Amino acid sequence: MPGFELFDDAEKQQINEVMEKGFTFRYNFDGMRNDVWKARELEGLICDTLKVKHAHLVSSGTNALSTALASAGIGAGDEVIVPPFTFVASVEAIVLAGAIPVFAEIDETLTLSPEGIEAVITPKTKAVNFVHMCGSMGHMDEIKAICDKHDLVLLEDACQATGGTYKGQALGTIGQVGALSFDSVKTISCGEGGAILTNDDTIYTHAHQYSDHGHDHIGADRGAESHPIMGTNYRISEMNAAIGVAQWKKLDRILDIQRKNKQALKNALSQYDEVAFRVIPDEAGDNAGFLSIILPSETRTREVVKALGEAGVPGVFYWYANNWHYFKNWDHIQNMTGPAKLPIELIADRPDYTQVSTPKSDDIMSRTLSMLINLSWSDEDIQMRIDAFAKVFK
Repeated sequence: MPGFELFDDAEKQQINEVMEKGFTFRYNFDGMRNDVWKARELEGLICDTLKVKHAHLVSSGTNALSTALASAGIGAGDEVIVPPFTFVASVEAIVLAGAIPVFAEIDETLTLSPEGIEAVITPKTKAVNFVHMCGSMGHMDEIKAICDKHDLVLLEDACQATGGTYKGQALGTIGQVGALSFDSVKTISCGEGGAILTNDDTIYTHAHQYSDHGHDHIGADRGAESHPIMGTNYRISEMNAAIGVAQWKKLDRILDIQRKNKQALKNALSQYDEVAFRVIPDEAGDNAGFLSIILPSETRTREVVKALGEAGVPGVFYWYANNWHYFKNWDHIQNMTGPAKLPIELIADRPDYTQVSTPKSDDIMSRTLSMLINLSWSDEDIQMRIDAFAKVFK
């Protein structure tokens, strides 16, 4: 991770095919495109690889989340459980859907805990937005059982975990609907792009319609199509999809490299008593985009992060102080600040997000650091990192 590290002539060839034979718009223009349909091709590859019935491409992972929420019937006034450790898009999509984000505790998997979810379920709860952070999963059997027990939609945000699995099942396909991201720094990069995954025919129908102004996509004349529902424009272009076709064919190679590089670091760090690794319920299914370690205290973690920075080690993330990925740093979310009035402001009993308390998550994240696993590392690059950690821990 990220996939752009393996860009080569394959991506150029796919783009050239669109430029020379195809058309940049993903729908219609049949006579001009010489049967070149890159979005369709990538959707087919995703379905085949992940063993999911439907995949629908959109223009970003954020839009995949928004489409997934709408397509699963989640909207105005519905409560959606979400972790405090995630990318801010997880929360933005819920708020912009008119729904209410409800923050729950994580555990040492760095994802929502079963106990955390149970503790915040109310009669208004409609869904759990389960985020597979840093390439790995939580306790999915327990999570799914809770959602089934309470009749909740399990939406899997697998945007950081493309290619990851749990007991052989692709992350993003365990719940009713899932989302992937293909932006510039993800495992598979289209430049910008995302996908909705589902085995549910109704959710899929809503997804492809909602993301294209409600078009039913029946027939070959766009102007004659019906509009069964309202929607918006989250379409991916054929250019982005073309890059994705080349990238997706490299997925196995990407995962193999990530897993090899991560294991080398993990083996080296396992000798240090103060190092604990994040809990991964199914090690074989880890996407391996990050190596996350949990240290004994916040003070020690900050010391280690500082020392690694001073040693010139790039790609080390201390999420607890990161403006993108931890709730306590999101003033704009805590205060629901937007350029215009937000739907949530019409809800009289909405939560006061300045008062959200997740002490267990704070404790875990204050002691956690993650290292990005690069695809382009040489053996010397890996050894440099091992040596830097050795100086810190010895």
